[in-house]
Amino acid sequence: MAGDLRARLRGHLSEDELKLIRAFDVVGDIAIVKLPEPLLPKKHLIGRALMEVQKNVRTVLNQVSPVKGEFRTRELEVIAGENRTETSYRESGCVFKVDLAKVYFSPRLATERLRVARQVKPGEIVVNLFAGVGSYSIIIAKHSKAKLIYSIDINPHAFEYMQINIRINKVGDRVVAILGDAREVVEKELTDRADRVLMPLPELSRDFFDVALKALKPTGGIIHFYDYGEEPDIFGPSTDFVKANAAKRGFEVKVLGARRIRSYATRCYHIVLDLEIVCKK
Repeated sequence: MAGDLRARLRGHLSEDELKLIRAFDVVGDIAIVKLPEPLLPKKHLIGRALMEVQKNVRTVLNQVSPVKGEFRTRELEVIAGENRTETSYRESGCVFKVDLAKVYFSPRLATERLRVARQVKPGEIVVNLFAGVGSYSIIIAKHSKAKLIYSIDINPHAFEYMQINIRINKVGDRVVAILGDAREVVEKELTDRADRVLMPLPELSRDFFDVALKALKPTGGIIHFYDYGEEPDIFGPSTDFVKANAAKRGFEVKVLGARRIRSYATRCYHIVLDLEIVCKK
């Protein structure tokens, strides 16, 4: 996609400027770019060109701040098209309504969401600690025979869209939306309940690993632990962390799988460990 955009802009940008054009995301009919400072004077030109090469795009947003804060949101500005940040996005047979300025959402995790859903066994109870607009939870409901998926998020905007998306996808009989801090929710309502726990927010996984263990049934279960891994040992530090912290609480850990999801920064990757947790007591 970035190659098509560069071709469209050739003659309007210098060769050095063209080299600064990077890959962009398309969520529904909205495209999100992250323009470096040298390209900002030409942001509207770039936005219009992107709409010409991506015919389904109605709005182009430029990300002007990193993802930050308790709700993991980012500042966005409209540089072309309609003045809005809300859209509907289709993935794996599901539809998600999302406001990209109010919640964090990445289409780049589509393969990972479906991969996890296909591992869920019939009758399982799943706890999703950082559910966002409900994408993992709803895809699990659509592509597995899970009994219940408890879907937690602290962001009230995410919770509102999660409720909408549960209704749109008709999975309200199995997906339970919960607004609150995952630690408090598990301690008050979901201790010893889960066969499987999802932790799809790598920034918080280490801080909440004890919460994931607490949510599992006393006999143990599966945790999908998302983290960041740096070369040359991408998975080693994460593996050492989960084994050491599980052992402190009387659990053994078997790593069922480790995979690199996407590049996050130079020599750093967004990773996931699929963990089998067994009680030693």
